[in-house]
Amino acid sequence: MPKPELKADDLEKKDEKPQENAVLSNISVSAEKPGSGAADSEIEAMFRAGVHFGYSRSRRHPKMKPYIFSLKNNVEILDLEKTRQKLREAEDFLRKLGQERKKILLVGAKPSAAFLIEKVGRELGMPYSAKRWPGGLLTNFNVIRKRLDYLEDLKAKKSSGELAKYTKKEQLVFDEEINRLEEKFAGLVSLKKEPDALIFVDPGEEKTAVREARQLGIASVGIANIDCDPNLVTYLIPANDSAQSSIKYILERLIKAYEDGLQSIPPAGTE
Repeated sequence: MPKPELKADDLEKKDEKPQENAVLSNISVSAEKPGSGAADSEIEAMFRAGVHFGYSRSRRHPKMKPYIFSLKNNVEILDLEKTRQKLREAEDFLRKLGQERKKILLVGAKPSAAFLIEKVGRELGMPYSAKRWPGGLLTNFNVIRKRLDYLEDLKAKKSSGELAKYTKKEQLVFDEEINRLEEKFAGLVSLKKEPDALIFVDPGEEKTAVREARQLGIASVGIANIDCDPNLVTYLIPANDSAQSSIKYILERLIKAYEDGLQSIPPAGTE
């Protein structure tokens, strides 16, 4: 009987401190400062967040091979030095977007990402899509925007009491319509125009959104594990896109870079 395949989540649960420290030492060696002998704290933070966990080799997309560091218990380990390099490139891009006051859209509907995407979007007032992508959001934006305007109008009328003039049955229909539209377009009401860029958690899972962005030439940042095609996004961040700790670490850094840009003096001619 074949031995069952060990998953990354199982690997994380094992108490393997000696092996863990050895892997961290190997990953961090190229990031040490000359003569310091101390492991790079940034690499170590990514390691502790589980950013380095990939999947089994059989799931690897061929184009992700350059980002693989090693194989451990049949789970491929990502090269955190390369992840850091790609993360910094994405941060520079988002910092510039912030300086130019550009609009970004957060996208991630998989269970481990949806909560974080919604949380960040709500806290920062950023548009987000944490449920099934509404087809045509980008490629047919004007039509979708009309539906969003309709939703806003219904909610405003309900708040002002304007819908009270209708019968209880009619008011119930309006409530159901509001709930249906909020379920479908949650997080998108603040998107008044096409976004200037998107941040994806697992672009391989967001095929429709990725296709629409590519069709319109909209730049994107993607947190993607080894099973994704790296060419799907403009700025790839090879990382564990399943564990909340990993997604949270990278998402927080990306958003901070964007906010740092917002707080800086915008380049001349951008306002």
